Amino acid sequence: MIAALVAAPLFTKQLLWTPISAVNMTDIVSNQFKMSGASFVGTDKNGEPFRLRAKTGYQEYDNPDIIFMNTVSGTISRVTGGKKITDNITANKGQYNRKKKRITLTGNVHVDSSNGDKLRTNELVIKL
Repeated sequence: MIAALVAAPLFTKQLLWTPISAVNMTDIVSNQFKMSGASFVGTDKNGEPFRLRAKTGYQEYDNPDIIFMNTVSGTISRVTGGKKITDNITANKGQYNRKKKRITLTGNVHVDSSNGDKLRTNELVIKL
């Protein structure tokens, strides 16, 4: 309990109100905020929607603009030749750079498009 009182000024108000039993001190010490079942939803520069899900993910406290993801799946919509196409995407890992609006997927990347196109690669970069 003494360690929690000494460390309290280092954390945000939200973390202060978190029950101490719910705080994983290993994650705090390793400079990471971990997530399970994370979901990210937004629109690209053309207003087309995207949705990403990750089985697990984490952010580093000193680099909050990048979200690291494991076991990634999602959908991205785009317009090509006047037709709206939805891409269903899966990958082993990913990084979502919120500041640069870029998703980098790596490892066993599969893209199956609503127009029948398929893509298999080890790395895919998506600019939102």
